[in-house]
Amino acid sequence: MSEPLDLKNAAEALDAADPLAALRARFVLDDVTYLDGNSLGALPAHVPARVADVVLRQWGELRIRSWEESGWWTAPERIGDRIAPLVGAAAGQVVVGDSTSVNVFKALVAAVRMARADGATGGTGGVGDRTGDRTGGGGPVRDEILVDATTFPTDGYIAESVARMTGCTLRPLTPAEVPSVLADRGDRVAAVLLNHVDYRTGRLHDLPALTAAVRAAGAYVVWDLCHSAGALPVGLDEHGVDLAVGCTYKYLNGGPGSPAFLYVRRDLQARFDSPLPGWNSHAEPFGMRSAYAPASGAARGRVGTPDILSLLALEAALDVWDEDAVSVTAVRTKSLALTDFFLRCVEAYVPDGRVESVTPRAHAERGSQVALRCDDAGDVMKRLIERGVVGDYRAPDVLRFGFTPLYVGFADVERAARVLARALAD
Repeated sequence: MSEPLDLKNAAEALDAADPLAALRARFVLDDVTYLDGNSLGALPAHVPARVADVVLRQWGELRIRSWEESGWWTAPERIGDRIAPLVGAAAGQVVVGDSTSVNVFKALVAAVRMARADGATGGTGGVGDRTGDRTGGGGPVRDEILVDATTFPTDGYIAESVARMTGCTLRPLTPAEVPSVLADRGDRVAAVLLNHVDYRTGRLHDLPALTAAVRAAGAYVVWDLCHSAGALPVGLDEHGVDLAVGCTYKYLNGGPGSPAFLYVRRDLQARFDSPLPGWNSHAEPFGMRSAYAPASGAARGRVGTPDILSLLALEAALDVWDEDAVSVTAVRTKSLALTDFFLRCVEAYVPDGRVESVTPRAHAERGSQVALRCDDAGDVMKRLIERGVVGDYRAPDVLRFGFTPLYVGFADVERAARVLARALAD
């Protein structure tokens, strides 16, 4: 029996045994093999009707009454509580709104401010086992921000701006370099901004160990979860993460430009000093007071009027997780099986030396995507898309394939590798 037939049979057997296979019917899909959910998730089939209700009834009929009667006002916290278990957080610590970029800015400035406040008081602010020296007076000044040098460009741009605004020095490092730098000069570090999964290579970084290293140095950590939320267990509460942000239009399938989320650990919320105070995060938003007084809890992360249409489309999309009691652990199990199978098919179909995987083989170091390097990656991706296999390209030479376990099957994976081999041959 030929290898292609073996792999096709294997894909059929894996799909037949897949406990998540039925979820595929809940999404709007066609004959295209869609492996770009790490850029934009597919549309859940029930969302258009829910959005139509928001537009026609809630907005069209109830109009301004919907802020109370339809629950618009509480949507940022309510939807945050639905995302919370998907990133390992208890209720009351996640708020939804604004973009990922805006939330990175809020979180990173707040982290620097908290570190500076600790230094001024000579204390740790009651942050558990955080042991670094933050003494004021003649002690070290926390005037450095560490940022993942391989991060998505916007995170780097924002970190550089925050450093200028706060008088800090920005130090770009690879995540692997962070522990040694913290051990050497951690008493100077105020905040560390890291990506859980590298957007280009799909490498999964060690959130528990890196968080522990940052906390031991007395600094604050901000995690960007854009490529892990909804794809794998995160464990924000379990691992003592200070602050985290993430988008909702990738593995959470919230729709193009759907609002991002901000996580502020419960014991830090009273100290979270947002650089973007707005009327929506005021303790008395309708008091119209000239002096700002922050709201309690996660609502401190709000700024202005919520984007209701996008928020409620996201809320509808999250029903896929609730109605079927989908666990992140089951999603992670399938994700690893999909990426393993894809790599196996690529090795079988693609001639040696034509592509190189830059995604780690080890499960502990792999997100939910596979990145392949080849010299003509841009042209190859165009040929793939023409043949009905949609991934994406990242300059200068990376083909990215994202695997969303809620709707991607093993037959999709086998077909993608087979079509890739033909596209490379062209």
